[in-house]
Amino acid sequence: MKIGIAGVGGIGSNVALNLVRSGVMQLKLVDFDRVESGNLNRQFYFVDQIGLFKVDALNINLSRINPEVNLEGQVQRIDRQNCADLFFDCDLIVEGFDRQVDKKMLIETLADKKQVVSANGIAGFDLAGIGSRRIGTCCIVGDFTTDCDQAPLFSHKVTTVANYMSEFILSQPGVLHD
Repeated sequence: MKIGIAGVGGIGSNVALNLVRSGVMQLKLVDFDRVESGNLNRQFYFVDQIGLFKVDALNINLSRINPEVNLEGQVQRIDRQNCADLFFDCDLIVEGFDRQVDKKMLIETLADKKQVVSANGIAGFDLAGIGSRRIGTCCIVGDFTTDCDQAPLFSHKVTTVANYMSEFILSQPGVLHD
């Protein structure tokens, strides 16, 4: 099974880390952004990778965990026009965007064709409200209230949401058996 990750920041890079460490062998990583120093508190990157495209840095980091993992990376901004084409060959998509408008676009574009795992409410430090909801082919994880515009992002909460998302993905039939 091939899993696409749309946005490889806090959610996307940590879900990818979990999946590769759990034995998932095929990932497609898509993002246009570069690693910045402000990302290092919650994303799977290192100080010597500042300035690299996140897709390229994550490819390096995941390949160090398992050199046999099949990683397809594309440095590209995802939008309504290219979203379906970018992920046509993926069985499940992880939404890892920062902006609500981008999250909505990806779900509206792909949810009737693919299984989508999304995050909503990853900011702040309180873990008590984290849960998941199923809506059609989507699984949405988070506290459903605390947006990035309302509170800072902390590693423990971002990675907890990523862990819940990873649990859902790994429980799907065929994920660990190609």
